[in-house]
Amino acid sequence: MIELMDTNAAQIAAEFTRARARAGSPAMGMVMTLVIVVDEDDAEDAMKAARAASHEHPARVLGVILGDGRGAPQVNAQVGTGSGWSGETAVIRLSGEVVKHAESVVLPLLLPDSPVAIWWPNHPPEDPAADPLGRLAQRRITDAASATRGKTRAIHHQCQVYTPGNTDLAWTRLTPWRALLAAILDQRPVKVTSASVTAERISPSADLLAAWLVDRLKIPVERKNSNGPGITEVVLRTNQGDARISRPDGKLAVFSVPDRPDRPVALKRRELPELLAEELRRLDEDDVYAETARRLVALEGKRTK
Repeated sequence: MIELMDTNAAQIAAEFTRARARAGSPAMGMVMTLVIVVDEDDAEDAMKAARAASHEHPARVLGVILGDGRGAPQVNAQVGTGSGWSGETAVIRLSGEVVKHAESVVLPLLLPDSPVAIWWPNHPPEDPAADPLGRLAQRRITDAASATRGKTRAIHHQCQVYTPGNTDLAWTRLTPWRALLAAILDQRPVKVTSASVTAERISPSADLLAAWLVDRLKIPVERKNSNGPGITEVVLRTNQGDARISRPDGKLAVFSVPDRPDRPVALKRRELPELLAEELRRLDEDDVYAETARRLVALEGKRTK
């Protein structure tokens, strides 16, 4: 990694070119630009997750650390290739007046004619699509489960401001659960009369899962609390008995349907790199998430009346 002190976007772009030349690869085959807006304390973990995800999605990864907005503007950067990255990377630290105009530094560094994704690991803006950096991206990724402010309302707020291109890793975490629940109904096409979702008291994924079941099946869904970790049980009640997926330890689930023996199913809680890689596989609108977000907002509105 090359340190650039008191630099600018043009010098960072020039260092990318020099880094490719040193690596002997003028064309790196990168498919997108991934922008990560993160605090200094969480930057290392976020960049590690992005490095792992880049093995599936070669990208130019720009870690943007917004510092103190007071004082003279300054841009410092660490730029390089290799070291486990499949593309190029830069960690850009902004301070002073330039913090308010971070997009002016990031815009010249975006790969031309390639999609842009942006990820806020912990502190998303109030409206990601309206944020100056968010406007640069086709895919805007938040993580309500990692919010440090307003944690109980984080996913509800993200659903309220949903815009095509937005997504949240709380939704990504549900992919295996949704697949198993769909498998239950594929194997036993019976009428589901009601359901329940049991999880930690604050679980954005559980809230989304309950809203998804309501939206898909048009049934009442009860949200119950447990000690976790994460979602611990989902029950579908049918006229032939209860179908149940129970995962008390966050690793192995028990798949139960009426008149059949229980089956163990691997349902381990997935790590951040795997979640991020899944979200980067598609950059178009997720219609099912959009419908679920609208349903969650509608359900919340009914509860508050």
